[in-house]
Amino acid sequence: MTCPVTGAGGAPVPLSGPRFATEPTQLYREMRRDHGPVAPVLLDGDIPAWLVLGYRELHQVTGDPVLYSRDSELWNQWPNIPADWPLLPMIGHRQPSILYTVGERHTRRAAMIAHALEEVDPFELKAHAEQFADELIDRFCGKGATEIVAEYAMLLPVRVLARIYGFSDEQGPGLVTAMNDMIDGRERALAGQQHLAGSMMRLIADKHAEPGADVASYMLRTQAADGELGFSDEEIAQDLMVMMAAGHQPTADWIGNSLRLMLTDDRFAASLFGGRHSVAEAMNEVLWEDTPTQNVAGRWASRDTQLGGRRINSGDLLLLGLAAANSDPQVRTDGSALTGGNSAHFSFGHGEHRCPFPAQEVAEVIARTAIEVLLDRLPDLDLAVRADALTRRPSPWLRGLTDLPVSFTPTPTSVFGDLR
Repeated sequence: MTCPVTGAGGAPVPLSGPRFATEPTQLYREMRRDHGPVAPVLLDGDIPAWLVLGYRELHQVTGDPVLYSRDSELWNQWPNIPADWPLLPMIGHRQPSILYTVGERHTRRAAMIAHALEEVDPFELKAHAEQFADELIDRFCGKGATEIVAEYAMLLPVRVLARIYGFSDEQGPGLVTAMNDMIDGRERALAGQQHLAGSMMRLIADKHAEPGADVASYMLRTQAADGELGFSDEEIAQDLMVMMAAGHQPTADWIGNSLRLMLTDDRFAASLFGGRHSVAEAMNEVLWEDTPTQNVAGRWASRDTQLGGRRINSGDLLLLGLAAANSDPQVRTDGSALTGGNSAHFSFGHGEHRCPFPAQEVAEVIARTAIEVLLDRLPDLDLAVRADALTRRPSPWLRGLTDLPVSFTPTPTSVFGDLR
């Protein structure tokens, strides 16, 4: 890949730094002003890539899986990538998961996942989410204060997902710890990943022996029906890991970001008392303004092409700027106005590699139930610090709060939690 700044109106932007956490909207506005809808960026180790900022350009990239492939083996930078490159878990090399499968096999693999998730009873899913929400709230409802991110949002989605995938409730806490260790990316990240991988393979073995009404068993039934054309146990385990990781952290951030909006934004001043419609409105607004998944790696050009006035060379990496596209002034001419339920955002992606619709529905049920149960149980919930004191994780990829301290009138534990 030639230096992406060649012929551009400025130096490439390092895809790091505090501004991705503190003022991403302004940063994307400046990048669009200086570089147009496709901006040159540098990843860790000064590895060049393109960040697609424009709504129309992102639609073009995600809608053409042949020209802009999900096959990471096309990347022209692999000779420059060291074995300990910190982004390797995010930009996989020779990984057997659905993330890097292309063509007809990807279509069949995505259909298997979608069909398995469609088998999940929405009423049972909501009941599971309510049960775990009540159990978590019971831990702090008598104290009058808590920290929502660590004590609630980061614990709930993975417990619900573990149950519908087929894990026992006894295995749930260990999966919560492993998932959050892996996401933290610190000294326990590898151990968390190994625990999760081992747990998925054991789950597959258990469901071969004793199938149930769960996602893992549904996927194995498809495997058996497909015979030699089907997917291996390793591939199914990899896809379950991807589904759990993609379903947990963004959903946890969706919960936290939505509650922050409802507690701090004047447009939602009455939302805490406005009924459940207000929750849905706030959640949709977050997907436009404060989407948990900011940037995604990515797509790789299968040949030389032009995009947004840029020359894209074969093998170049294009990062999907979901948050930047959502705030493209050509789409959101009045950024202060509520979207009114418009769901044409990019927060779940677009094209054949988008988040499957059943997975989107699962995430929405979990997030909405988490917020509704919390507000039902603690109706006078209030922010315990100034809004400008809230901080974000320093990541250009996922946007979530480091903490969300709240106060409320102490209430008794739920008498219904164990009955749901």
